[in-house]
Amino acid sequence: MESISKISSIFETARDLTLEAAQSAGAARSLNPRPPRDLPFPQIKKLLDSRNDRDILEGLRKVISMMYRSKPCLPYFSAVVKNVASPNVEIKKLVYIFLLHHAEAEPDLALLSINTIQKSLTDQNPQVRAMALRVMSGIRVPVISQIVSLAIKRGCGDMSPYVRKAAALAIPKCYKLDPNTIPQLLDYLSILLGDKQYYVAGSGVTAYLEICPERVDLIHKHYRSLVRKLVDMDEWSQLATLRLMSIYARRCLPLRSKKMKKSKTRGFYDDEASEEEGSIAEEVRILDPDLELFLRTCKSLLYSRNAAVIVSVARCFLDLGAPEYIDSAIGPLVALLRSPQDIQQVALYNIVDVCLARPERFVRYADHFLVHASDPFDVARLKFEVWTLIYPHCEPHIRDMILCELEHFTRALNPEIVQESVRAIGRCAQSDSHASPRCLRILLEQVSSVDGNLSAESLTVIRHLIQQDPQSHTKTVIRLAKNLDITPNPEARATIIWLVGEFAGIDSESNIAPDVLRILAKGFASESEPAKLQIVLLAAKVYLHHLNNLPEQQPQSSTPSASVQELPPSIGQDEPDNPFASSSSSSSPSANPTYSNPSEPPNHDHPIPKLWNYILLLARYDTSYDLRDRTRTYRALLANSSSTQLASLLLLAPKPVPHAPSPSENRRDLPLGSTSLILGSKFAMGQGQELPEWVEEGQEPDPRLRDEGGVGKDAGGVSSVGSGRPAGEALDAALREEKEKEKERGKGKGRMVEKSLEDWLGEEEMEEEGEEVGSGEDEETEEDESEYEEITDSEEEEGGGKMETKGLVDKESSSPSSS
Repeated sequence: MESISKISSIFETARDLTLEAAQSAGAARSLNPRPPRDLPFPQIKKLLDSRNDRDILEGLRKVISMMYRSKPCLPYFSAVVKNVASPNVEIKKLVYIFLLHHAEAEPDLALLSINTIQKSLTDQNPQVRAMALRVMSGIRVPVISQIVSLAIKRGCGDMSPYVRKAAALAIPKCYKLDPNTIPQLLDYLSILLGDKQYYVAGSGVTAYLEICPERVDLIHKHYRSLVRKLVDMDEWSQLATLRLMSIYARRCLPLRSKKMKKSKTRGFYDDEASEEEGSIAEEVRILDPDLELFLRTCKSLLYSRNAAVIVSVARCFLDLGAPEYIDSAIGPLVALLRSPQDIQQVALYNIVDVCLARPERFVRYADHFLVHASDPFDVARLKFEVWTLIYPHCEPHIRDMILCELEHFTRALNPEIVQESVRAIGRCAQSDSHASPRCLRILLEQVSSVDGNLSAESLTVIRHLIQQDPQSHTKTVIRLAKNLDITPNPEARATIIWLVGEFAGIDSESNIAPDVLRILAKGFASESEPAKLQIVLLAAKVYLHHLNNLPEQQPQSSTPSASVQELPPSIGQDEPDNPFASSSSSSSPSANPTYSNPSEPPNHDHPIPKLWNYILLLARYDTSYDLRDRTRTYRALLANSSSTQLASLLLLAPKPVPHAPSPSENRRDLPLGSTSLILGSKFAMGQGQELPEWVEEGQEPDPRLRDEGGVGKDAGGVSSVGSGRPAGEALDAALREEKEKEKERGKGKGRMVEKSLEDWLGEEEMEEEGEEVGSGEDEETEEDESEYEEITDSEEEEGGGKMETKGLVDKESSSPSSS
């Protein structure tokens, strides 16, 4: 009979395998796979109620498929839950999946399965025990919180590390069910943090960060063991442990520094005085031994396959302020550029953040940031930014390579890449004054480009370069003014006109500003609004310089300080009523006629007042409100030709030299590897992202708390830090050391002490006195012996024993004094 049953089971298994193979082959053949067809409710119910495991599995697969397609599955709840007691592991897995999704909707029916799940906690299969614990903690019914706590307690003492890991992951779920269970959970968590298996301890760290990240006292005795297990943990546990150790180091390991003298190199004939003067006191940071242990362990994680682990290690090095360790993380960060494009872009954000802190360390990797044709715009922009950051620290041949690459991308088809390359060239010229002429030549070639955006962006960068040294770029402004006829872009024309206005007062004799204003006034009506605003501003500046040159026929400084403080005393007193008197006029100022209305300019033959009046007239009837309002403001400022101090202060004030920072400069304070760094906003930062401040020296916890077992040093002074040996061996070693110390103390008592001459003389005198006292005692003993000899024989026989004993006692008592 047994053979027949075995044969029937073999045939049934073969039939199941054949059916599964046929289904998979049919799905592979179909080019357009159809969605699975749902069976009617009675048929699925019949499969779930069947006694055959194969039918039950088929029914459960149908129900799970419907569940993941968001179709109603609650009518099958009772039929599914009753299969939770099945001995088949595959059936249990599917039933547990169904329970986790629908237990919250049907809490009463879910509670009926708790007893069966509790029985699974004692199953022989550790996978079943772990699965039961995971499901029990995942059923979000607050009534069973105490049952879940007891299950976690049993899981913490399980022999299988797989079950203990499930218990660690169940602790946050139990805490969310009932926060009042936190005292019990903390005890379980302390046990799991000290587990010998690294994947159990890693899950314990994850649970710790979720329920009690402020309880640093739980970490003291497990600090060194967690650091040693860090290398063997899985990636998720490594990320959690790195985060935990960074917080712990800030709270428990203070910053210590020590002043050390750094001597300068001196000549051969320098004297001692110069040697003392050459030493410089320099503060050097001293790393705590426990912090150094953690940092050394982190260096081995830089070879991880996971990009998130590498970025987290670099973040630890930055947060804990270890420059020598940051340099070791730069190479692995650059290696992430070989990853797919999504990881490559995130890696570049983190590389730029590290490069802002230590740009000179990226010079050797300059060729790794070459832009490829397939790179998207964001990747190319970040690579350009890295180039501009390392440009001042590069050697000449690397600088030439960077400028050639940027010049090449100014002719790219993508306008966004073109604009970014032009801005990068400007930042390179700003960081290195020697490269400014070459960068300016490259940008001037782009001014006459057909692309208006390129020409406008190039002119903006050129304006920044000219403002850094205006005196040496007069010819550049003249060259730009000649390009006004072929520059159609409104922003580009406005930039050129503004530059001409800034140079309107540098050289009054060979100044091109009035002539440029005359040409622009002809086509004022056809100009764009930005260009019109700059034309009116140019006219105001030219007219103001004309007024400032009138009193003494000498050009004055265009700065507001010169116009306010160095004005001649004749202004407002002896100034002629006609402010537009020509410099070539031979008549005296007093001979000019007086005008009753000073706001109206006099009718004079000089072309500048005529141009000013003409521009005012054109702007008066323009359709732009902004242009008309600004024109009235300028006219009010220049209404009184005898007082131009306020107008000079407003229009001719020196402009600050523009400085174009790196685009990622505002992300410098954002944490490495966070979402806020990618999005560029602190609002994207989640809770717990900010690190605490460093603990002050003297307020840190006792370092002995981090000894294994939390005891510190035993009675013999043997430290158990990182020893890893059994307690019996440590106790034997302590006893041996204690015996050795006792022997040393005993030997120390008999050791000769160094004595002076007076001590030796004093001891000789004491010995002589002792000899005199001893001789007197000998004479007394001889007299006593003679008296004893006169005693009769009878008395000797009766009390001989007593006298002998007495004599012996007397001799013994006298012998120490003589010695």
